[in-house]
Amino acid sequence: PPAPKPTVVVPSSSPPASPVASPSPNPVTGVLVPPTPTIAPASQLIGPIKIVSSLPRAGNTKNATDSMVMAIKMALDEIGGRLEGASVVYEDWDDASPSTSAWDKDKEAENANRAVNDPDVMVYIGPLSSNAARVSIPILNQANLGMVSPSASYVGLTRGGAGAGAPNEPNVYYPSGKRNFVRVVPADDVQGAMAAQWAKQLGASRVYVLDDADPYGKAIAASFAETASKLGLQVAAGPESVNPRARDFTGIAAKIRDTGNVELVYYAGLTDDNGGLLFKELRRTLGPNVRLMGADGLYQQGFLDEAGDGAEGALLTFGTVAPSKLTGRGAEWYRSYRVRFNAEPDTYAPYAYEAIKVALDAIKRAGKKDRALIRDALLATRDYDGILGRFSFDANGDTTLTTISGREVKNGKFDDTNAVTLQAQ
Repeated sequence: PPAPKPTVVVPSSSPPASPVASPSPNPVTGVLVPPTPTIAPASQLIGPIKIVSSLPRAGNTKNATDSMVMAIKMALDEIGGRLEGASVVYEDWDDASPSTSAWDKDKEAENANRAVNDPDVMVYIGPLSSNAARVSIPILNQANLGMVSPSASYVGLTRGGAGAGAPNEPNVYYPSGKRNFVRVVPADDVQGAMAAQWAKQLGASRVYVLDDADPYGKAIAASFAETASKLGLQVAAGPESVNPRARDFTGIAAKIRDTGNVELVYYAGLTDDNGGLLFKELRRTLGPNVRLMGADGLYQQGFLDEAGDGAEGALLTFGTVAPSKLTGRGAEWYRSYRVRFNAEPDTYAPYAYEAIKVALDAIKRAGKKDRALIRDALLATRDYDGILGRFSFDANGDTTLTTISGREVKNGKFDDTNAVTLQAQ
């Protein structure tokens, strides 16, 4: 298809990340931030500098990605037409299939190759999902193109070991031997750990842990179980995988009931893996006094529709902070977004905004229209003071941010207004 008409945008008022701050460990992974690589000392930027995003712009995710793109354009409008004397353009690319209206591996690969073949493209924002990132990271890696994802949270994209789905992860995604992917959203193991912390805060002492047998669910469930044990909670069983294609969950529900004295069931899985039917059966079998908690793979209207009354009172963790709960500069951004667009931002919108701001900051620090220099500057980001708080990227490309959120289903809806903020303790 023809390339979208570029939007000329404008220089950032956001303070640059400090290139000289001391390395600090990621509080979850313990990995030290690497020393700052040598960056061009004086700006030699020559436009156009092109930044593209690859997001599914149709189907169930369209409202979310509309909000994300608006947030990106909001950030770009804040900079006045040029960055260090160079013009900046942004293009909004779609990785959804016209036939399915969902992200498509061929479309994501097409976008990645299109970016590689356009010498003006310096940064790739996205993709939305971790499975899409598995497709595009290695393509862009071989061209030294830096990526910033607002939402791809699968552990195996950046780290091996617990939470990775294959023994060759993450090296399989980086054929050049150098990292080119960073994310402003915490990885899934952070979500699992924070969910266990929340369970303890709610007074649970005996928990049962389930997952959907998918790498996403297994990573979160493993982190939940490990952290729960460290916090003194008794893990009655699990992580135990349920059949994601099953339509009848009476067996696992009865097993949990017969285990005895289970106070909370945690399920890390997806709506598409019949998570709603599972919660419906768990509620029917276990009654109203056993808490049901799930991961953000259930944060969809389809889950509420499928679970029906079984979703009422369910607790869901989410790997982002609710926009209305952001503080400081984040609260200012939230108010500005609402005034400008007369709408509530999607939960990933502030993360999309932060992704483009981090990209602009890296381009500015690199000082030259050079993909490898900009990639290295992205990985060297530390002590960046943005709307999500102050953070760095560690040697793996993971953010040092560990704050996420929790929501309850009330009256058949996700209660975003009263979302709780969960922070590592």
